[in-house]
Amino acid sequence: MVRYIDAAGDEHYVRLAEAASVPFENGRMARNIPAYRDSAHTPGRYWAATTGELVEFESHLEEKWLTLLDFDAGVTGFSSQPMELDASDECGPWHHVPDIFARRADGTALLLDVKNPARLDDEAVRLQATRTAALCERLGWDYEMVGEPPAQRWANVFELSGKRRPLYLGGDLIPRLLELAAVPVPMGDLLSFVTPEDLARGVLLHLCWRQAVTFDLDQPLRESTLVHADPAMAGIVIAELAAKAKGDPRGLLLPS
Repeated sequence: MVRYIDAAGDEHYVRLAEAASVPFENGRMARNIPAYRDSAHTPGRYWAATTGELVEFESHLEEKWLTLLDFDAGVTGFSSQPMELDASDECGPWHHVPDIFARRADGTALLLDVKNPARLDDEAVRLQATRTAALCERLGWDYEMVGEPPAQRWANVFELSGKRRPLYLGGDLIPRLLELAAVPVPMGDLLSFVTPEDLARGVLLHLCWRQAVTFDLDQPLRESTLVHADPAMAGIVIAELAAKAKGDPRGLLLPS
């Protein structure tokens, strides 16, 4: 049995087979995250550029994975504490509230459990992962139990996440930045051709967040880092600029 709360706040109970078609990415939390003085957890809210909504998290580790999903251009929506699972197996009855549900652009789904790396080898944690993975396989979903993300990749995505909000200034620099990045070019060299450079740097990092400009995320981001415009994502950004120029209030104000 699967319990969830839809976007309107209504509670539902469905059989496992019916859960495959539920848009959990749009729902509310099936479990409230506790917040109290001296808690061992660090709850908070993350503003998602993908949806323009606040998503609650229970720990900074969960916040990292929400940020990584937000950065993933293939993800169209996600939610935290999306459902409560009640099932039984040869070991007995069990229930579990997964941490994050994500929907991809191709319609597939990913369910994530985020655990302290020190607990990943605990017997109870491994059993939970095995049980949840088996249910996800029946639903056609992907499942992962994750700890810390790769350090360098996370450092780069965290840096870019500071520029994830829609642009309200510097949009006129975008065509020139994309033109200069049509072939791989060191970031410092690219910025030296655009003024004001400080503003251009912020716009370039926003384009990197949007993945209209890409670089090797597994290497440190430096002035010598080669950056390169991605034609498909750059085309989306240029289309947004055109919409803004025509007076469409959405334009670049739309979440990425």
